[in-house]
Amino acid sequence: MSRDHAKSAETPFLELLARGASADAYEQPVLLARAEGGPADRIDALERAKRLALGVRSELEGRRRREAELSALFETAHDLAGLRDLDAVLRAIVQRARSLLGTDVAYLSLNDPERGDTYMRVTEGSVAARFQQLRLGMGEGLGGLVAQTARPYVTDDYFKDARFQHTGTIDAGVRDEGLVAILGVPLMLGHHVIGVLFAADRRARVFEREQIALLGSFAALASAAIDTANLLAETRSALAGLERANEIIRDRSGVIERASDVHDRLAELVLRGGGVHDVAAAVSQVLDGTVEFTEAAAAPEYALEASRADGHVVRHKDDWIAAVAAGDELFGALVLRGHPGLDPVDQLTLERAAMVTSLLLLARRSAAEAEQRVRGELLDDLLDARDRDPRLLDDRARRLHADLSAAHVVLVARLAAAEADADQEADARRRLWAAASHLAATRHGLAAARDGGTVLLLPLEDGDEATDLARRTARHLGRAVHEAVTVGASAPVRDLASRPDAVAAAHTEAGRCLDTLRLLGRRGEGAAAEDFGFLGLLLAGDQNVPGFVERTIGQVVAYDERRGTELVRTLDAYFACGMSPARTKETLHVHVNTVAQRLERVGRLLGDDWQSPERALEIQLALRLHRLSAPARH
Repeated sequence: MSRDHAKSAETPFLELLARGASADAYEQPVLLARAEGGPADRIDALERAKRLALGVRSELEGRRRREAELSALFETAHDLAGLRDLDAVLRAIVQRARSLLGTDVAYLSLNDPERGDTYMRVTEGSVAARFQQLRLGMGEGLGGLVAQTARPYVTDDYFKDARFQHTGTIDAGVRDEGLVAILGVPLMLGHHVIGVLFAADRRARVFEREQIALLGSFAALASAAIDTANLLAETRSALAGLERANEIIRDRSGVIERASDVHDRLAELVLRGGGVHDVAAAVSQVLDGTVEFTEAAAAPEYALEASRADGHVVRHKDDWIAAVAAGDELFGALVLRGHPGLDPVDQLTLERAAMVTSLLLLARRSAAEAEQRVRGELLDDLLDARDRDPRLLDDRARRLHADLSAAHVVLVARLAAAEADADQEADARRRLWAAASHLAATRHGLAAARDGGTVLLLPLEDGDEATDLARRTARHLGRAVHEAVTVGASAPVRDLASRPDAVAAAHTEAGRCLDTLRLLGRRGEGAAAEDFGFLGLLLAGDQNVPGFVERTIGQVVAYDERRGTELVRTLDAYFACGMSPARTKETLHVHVNTVAQRLERVGRLLGDDWQSPERALEIQLALRLHRLSAPARH
């Protein structure tokens, strides 16, 4: 055969290589020559050229694959070099391992020495809640075999493999996820196995030697990330200890001078009629820190009670707490923030400042009581006298430093338990009203005694919610009167002077919420309608079913409407099948991967916790309400 003849046989295969054709396309030149009845020597030349071309194609694909693998390993090593967030690095490792091996699922488990078992740390591609929450005993499952031998293990068919110990819990989780082929490689720190990195498919598959080695490389990087994070944590802890020691040494020399200075400052404040925040500012300068007066409800409860009981400051984390109290009444606390080390003399300084603060508060008691009566009259007018002039209401509120145009919450507070003696109960109610009035005055709100309890109108701060305000108020009033106090809250309302009907409606809503708490046996707590989940529909005056459905599954419904998908139908089937993707695919007559992809999309729309028991219950109720409210189809 001539050289020109051989070159002509190679030409079509070079063109196929140049355009990256599939392996099947390399058969076409040989088949065409045979169909045309070409000479045998040309057909032989084409066969040899085809084999050479396929060999070159295989080598090129192998190099491209190795380049991609090396690039992913380099990127992961770069992430490790700039380690800031261990979870982010581990997630990147698992995601890249899943992508390069082309598996349906990849996941990483770590050993828990305290509990003596293994738990899922990171999963990628998993959709079954039970699988994601698995905790495995040491030595159980394929991971147990990997941990015992410190070697990689692979199974083509998990449920038919008897080399490792099967348990009901593990098998149920794997069955829910629909996994068949699983590869596991150990995470090693020195000679110790600290976890296992897995890649798995929902169909039978043979993992090649190169793929096992690649997953092992990712496991080594994961181990290095964990080791680096541990070393960083130990280093930070050691540096923090050294910084605290240096602070104590620097502060020691000026302790006595600061004590004398604060005594003079506090005496001057008392003589010129200073206020609580003036005391805090003066002590802040002397102690070279930040001292704040905090209401009792906002202070750490254990530290506050301990300081009140023995009359001394109490350390809480890096802060110091000094209770501000007079007799049985607790006003709040002076809090010195960010001072982990405090000299005994400085502790005494903070205690004296708390005593001066309580004296200033008592001195203003009589004036405050008169102001409380005025606040109560204004709140009564907002609740009852709906024909009042809004301008007069605004003027009265401004004199009390209240802004009726801002968002407010109406709260109804009552003692959780009635006293056996009528006089004792009347005294308890008076103490509740006094505590509520003090709280309203400090928060620029209003309070009034009403229907055997107390009604408060408090402004809602930015970022705060009605339920948080109700809980804090219940705790604050309970500590103030030394009895459990139940508090129901309304939704926020605005423009109270011009909308008196809204104030009365909010008062009714808060009362219903309080009655619900008492019926549920949750006395001594604070809550708003939003705390009861879908039961909030029963408390709300307008029975806002569409709003509940929209808040709960609105994003999924909108996605189906935009894309023509069937996420809502898949969710219905998934819950009906006990949250098992394997059984769901039978109901929907689709492949299990289709179910997995749809549930992944649901998770991105609703959030990672959509399968938690509380969220799942509300989602199922919203699905049923959505079905019932949908127009009938003919």
